[in-house]
Amino acid sequence: MIQLFVPGRLCLFGEHSDWAGHYRTMNADIVAGAAIVTGIEQGIYAEVEKAPAFEMTSEAPEITDLWHDFSCRMHDHDLKHVAKSGSFFCYCAGVVSYMLEWYKVGGVHIHIKSMTLPIRSGLSSSAAICVLVARAFNILYKLNLNTLGEMNIAYLGELRTQSRCGRLDQACAFGVKPSLMTFDGDEVDVKALNIKKHLYWVFADLCAQKDTIKILSDLNRAYPFASDEMGQRLQKALGVKNQDIVERAVQYMANGEVEKLGQLMNEAEQLFNSDVAPMSAALEAPKLQRVLNDPNIQHLIYGGKGVGSHGDGSVQFLARNEEAQQQLYDYLNTCGLQAYKLTMCPVHTVRKAIIPVAGYGTRLYPATRCLKKDFFPVPCDDGLIKPVILILLEELIASGIEEICLVLGSEEERQQYRDFFETPLPPDHLAKLNSRNQDYEAKILNIGKHLQYVIQKEKRGFGHAVYQTRDFAGNEPVLLMLGDTIYRSSTNKTCALQLIEKYELHNKLTLSIHSIPLGEVNRYGILCGLWEDKKRTIMKVSQMAEKPSVDYAEEFLGVPGANGLKEYYSVFGQYIITPEVYEQLAADILEAYENNDTSREIELTTALEAVRKKYGMVGVKIDGEMFDMGNPEALRNVYRKF
Repeated sequence: MIQLFVPGRLCLFGEHSDWAGHYRTMNADIVAGAAIVTGIEQGIYAEVEKAPAFEMTSEAPEITDLWHDFSCRMHDHDLKHVAKSGSFFCYCAGVVSYMLEWYKVGGVHIHIKSMTLPIRSGLSSSAAICVLVARAFNILYKLNLNTLGEMNIAYLGELRTQSRCGRLDQACAFGVKPSLMTFDGDEVDVKALNIKKHLYWVFADLCAQKDTIKILSDLNRAYPFASDEMGQRLQKALGVKNQDIVERAVQYMANGEVEKLGQLMNEAEQLFNSDVAPMSAALEAPKLQRVLNDPNIQHLIYGGKGVGSHGDGSVQFLARNEEAQQQLYDYLNTCGLQAYKLTMCPVHTVRKAIIPVAGYGTRLYPATRCLKKDFFPVPCDDGLIKPVILILLEELIASGIEEICLVLGSEEERQQYRDFFETPLPPDHLAKLNSRNQDYEAKILNIGKHLQYVIQKEKRGFGHAVYQTRDFAGNEPVLLMLGDTIYRSSTNKTCALQLIEKYELHNKLTLSIHSIPLGEVNRYGILCGLWEDKKRTIMKVSQMAEKPSVDYAEEFLGVPGANGLKEYYSVFGQYIITPEVYEQLAADILEAYENNDTSREIELTTALEAVRKKYGMVGVKIDGEMFDMGNPEALRNVYRKF
């Protein structure tokens, strides 16, 4: 049994612009749609496994009155018949019929453990069940679909029913995080959004009636070509005016301008009432308007608006703080509504970094008899000759890192670092430097203020070295850089900053990656997976292997490139590791101890792969170059190119 959770979906801004943007395929004057959506904390919890037929069972008390166990053989005619029936399971059957038609899969048994998501309230319960079905088949039959692929199949499957859903409903596939979706004809793009401050939402099922089919039917009369002024106003409201509101909302969320975001909700609701609602009598929503204007809640909120297709479906508010959120939640429930809370938290900014430099540097013997490889000199573009470690530390400081922990091999090494970064030059030596170098001397001493040190007393592998920094990391994400690798960015952002910014959007274990020739895969950790964006820069990693053979990599680790040929991706030498990695390293060390295998090396790659399986992993293609300093051939390359 595999455990799955799919959340419901809350549309914060941009409702109806998804299907409106689709009409650009027929009328190029229509403006592309845009919406901000987020998964919510309520959703569907299920266990899934392979089965001879398509089966759905439930023990969820929330849907007892609606549910009866369901089974349908994996036959195209039977599944399409159920999809068109309008029954409770029609959405699921629509998705399964699509899966069977295109992937020739076997059956699946889905057992619903709990369903905390209200039905028919504008929170995309139907889309959530469609995504759940698509994800179950994807995982069980190893179809290698990325999240956008699962979302697309859920949408196409729902279209095989009597429903006429929009493209934003299936955004629940991306989990409980805000996303910007754009809809340009048949093209759909999804971009994760960052938020700077906590956002305290309350949304509620109005427990009234809304007729989504009539709403969409009435609004569609203005598309693809508007025949009157009312239709033109609708197209403008869902087009250029909507884009302006969504762009401002993205800005306010990123800047932490919470009050402005709430005021924007009020503005969006006013636009909807003036330019969209007149198109359909089904959009008259007296209960929604009474709740939005309730004088008892105005002091608790920054703003509020309807949800989804509007009508008397659901309402959402942005509360002023956590206490106000709780008060609003309690009040709405006493008013006979079904209220829910959703708190969006800012991603923890990466402010700490670690660099293990405890190795002996045996591949660079005999030079390392007198000089550690992290102090090898490198000619730089600014005309200075800098040790490798100084180049790395400058990159970290330029990327906003505040605290840096170096993993060293001995107390002697600690003293060497303190001599270099914390001890001023003698006055006579300093006086011989020109003014530029005297300024740079002050910069070196300033870097020293950011440094901390730990000693790796036993050399038991890279993972063991990283584990020595567990107390330094605390419960925060940390940037890990290799001590024998230097980087050159091709943009105005350092390689480290590129990685940090992507982590702050995805908030999970994140590795930098770059393509390498097939013949070199046995020298590196190799990753493969599916691209999550059109630019092929964000990878949902599905496997990680340490120094695989060429034959194994060619068969299992290739990633289709833009030209259709396989590409191979290695770790770029920078990682953002999460607290789960330290937990896994601790488990690996304990296991070795319990097995009386205290000489076993603790590998970081093994721990990363275990965390990936549990929580997922993101690969970020960095716009830049890395230069390995760890072997003679690589070192010669550094002196030729850096």
